[in-house]
Amino acid sequence: MNKKLLQILYEEYSKELYLYIYSFCHNREVADDLMQETFLKAILSLSDTHKNMRAWLYMVARNLYFNYAKKEKQKIYLQNEEYEDYSWILDLEEKVILDEKKKILYQALNRLPDKKKEVLMLQYFGGLSQKQIATILHITLENVRILACRAKRQLKIYMEEMGYDI
Repeated sequence: MNKKLLQILYEEYSKELYLYIYSFCHNREVADDLMQETFLKAILSLSDTHKNMRAWLYMVARNLYFNYAKKEKQKIYLQNEEYEDYSWILDLEEKVILDEKKKILYQALNRLPDKKKEVLMLQYFGGLSQKQIATILHITLENVRILACRAKRQLKIYMEEMGYDI
């Protein structure tokens, strides 16, 4: 891959890829490592003539996360009472989520089943089309539409329960 093209891709998509990966793992270091690994794979195997580099980057990032998560599940922790300090997440969330409605929406998104959450994250935060999402998730376009519709309906119900009109 051309160095200049990689630099352009990195500048344009690194932040949104980081947020996409972070939405899965909720760990800054892991999200950063997986984002960097995504771009490393781009250097090694993405051709300059690929038609949709952005969708390819999302697909690689997603696959890298699921491979990472699978490996993490296989690890055996010697001490059950070993806890990480996640207080920094609250600081990060406070910077990203500025008002109460956004906080509730964020909570509602995290309550969605993984597939529905992922469809909405790719569609609204990633700016990908439903066709691109179908390709990334290896599901039909109709399935993407159904998942998106059901996810939005669940979000609406939750937001109304929390006292917000949608």
